[in-house]
Amino acid sequence: MRLGIIGSGSWATALAKIVTDNGNTIHWLVRSEAIRQHLIQRKHNPNYLSSASFEINKLHLHTSITPLVESCDCLVVAVPSAYIIDTFKELPPGALEGKLVISAVKGMVPDKNILLNEWLQQQFNVPLSAYFTLMGPCHAEEVARERLSYLTFSGIDEALTVKLASYFKTWYINTIVNSDVLGVQYAAILKNIYALGAGIAHGLDYGDNFQSVFIANCADEMAAFLKKVGVQRMEVGSHQGADPVTHKKDANYAASVYLGDLLVTCYSLYSRNRTFGNMIGKGYSVISAQLEMNMVAEGYNASRSIEIINQSIQAEIPIASAIYRILWQQLSPAAGFDLIEEVLI
Repeated sequence: MRLGIIGSGSWATALAKIVTDNGNTIHWLVRSEAIRQHLIQRKHNPNYLSSASFEINKLHLHTSITPLVESCDCLVVAVPSAYIIDTFKELPPGALEGKLVISAVKGMVPDKNILLNEWLQQQFNVPLSAYFTLMGPCHAEEVARERLSYLTFSGIDEALTVKLASYFKTWYINTIVNSDVLGVQYAAILKNIYALGAGIAHGLDYGDNFQSVFIANCADEMAAFLKKVGVQRMEVGSHQGADPVTHKKDANYAASVYLGDLLVTCYSLYSRNRTFGNMIGKGYSVISAQLEMNMVAEGYNASRSIEIINQSIQAEIPIASAIYRILWQQLSPAAGFDLIEEVLI
């Protein structure tokens, strides 16, 4: 299968490393000719994960999406959600016909307030059967250092999902498969919002005890939202059965892609959402924090999208709503966390 990776940020670079370390050749869309030339000459991305070195004979580098799409059977989308529309703008409506798409996007299409699979169906008629997700918990920086990490692949067709996951399994990457295509995306979006909140709490000088209570309540709030959108198996400690071959338990809410990804994103110093939130808690404006980071914190736009979506879903998400008000309605971080303190149990 001919694989293409769309994006040249830290996560896209990490995925390129994983797939090529597994012996595969890839087509890779990078942002500019300067990045392309640097990879050819120096064998690493000049802007992200520069410690990750590539065998150039395993890379077909592109600066335009059209020839990459034409050359591939399966496309891994690994650009921040804010850049989705701009990235795909040159493709005609039929360009993705017959292609498989793996989303590594942990956000919603901005201003549309929809998941990537919904946007791809609207714009390119990509059916859900051809759409798969690649989620964490996994940090690009730890992939670059080859620290053992876990990736969860979701798809309706289990056999095909297993096949796609096999391209990413290495000695430092374990892969997990489930069928919850929509739920894992919402979980990834929500955990970024809560991680941003954890960062704000840290910036406001709350301690570890408060953080533990805050994150536990975020986990409960996230589960309630996921149930509202129809996700099943949200009960911790309850399993439908074990795989007859591997004897692994069936995944539930405590699985890595739900609770695990929430925890690592809230606690890890690698988390850009936590870092962004920490700056907000310390008094930075949103614009100042964005300029200082020079990376996209998906939780910022996601907080507005979830607030809008929840107007129809009507889940009880007071923590996410308070974070939205801090980021978008000029509520002070201290006042926002006064509100959050009142709802924690």
